[in-house]
Formats: sequence, C-alpha cells, structure tokens
Amino acid sequence: MALPSKVINFRAPADKQALIDRAVKISGVSRTEFILDAACDKAREVLADQTQFSLTSQELKRFNALLDAPLESNAAIRRLLNTPAPWEP
Repeated sequence: MALPSKVINFRAPADKQALIDRAVKISGVSRTEFILDAACDKAREVLADQTQFSLTSQELKRFNALLDAPLESNAAIRRLLNTPAPWEP
C-alpha cells in the first residue's frame, strides 16, 4: 500500500533551477525525484550528525566503560531504548 503524497511548493532562483535542470537531464530522473532524493540525503546527514560524535582515545575508553556498566532500570531508559531513530519509519 502506497503512502499518501503531500505537495511541497517552493520558489528557486532561475540560476539554481537551471543548475538542477542540467543535473536532472544527465541523471535521467524527474526534477521532483531529483530534488526529493537530494533533500532526503541531506535530511539523513543532518539527523546522523545528531547521533554521531567523535571522542579522544581517553574519552572513548570512558564512554565504553559507561556502556559496559549495568543499566539501572528506569522508565526514561526503557522509553529511550524503545523509541525508533528519527530516520526510521
């Protein structure tokens, strides 16, 4: 069963539309599909930036120790562990 579609309208400067249209012509997809794919790629990147981080070696050891420690049972942790990631349907 297909999900319902919604309309997204926006204005673009002529030079940006021309750039997109050149890429659309080369890629062989519709403008809508091209823009939607690009927007979804960017959305995934932004969401991933909220869940990925870098640590020093010492910070990583401390982080891993915390991950390996037993969890205290509480409602907030259960809720967090049962909540899907933002990019999951």
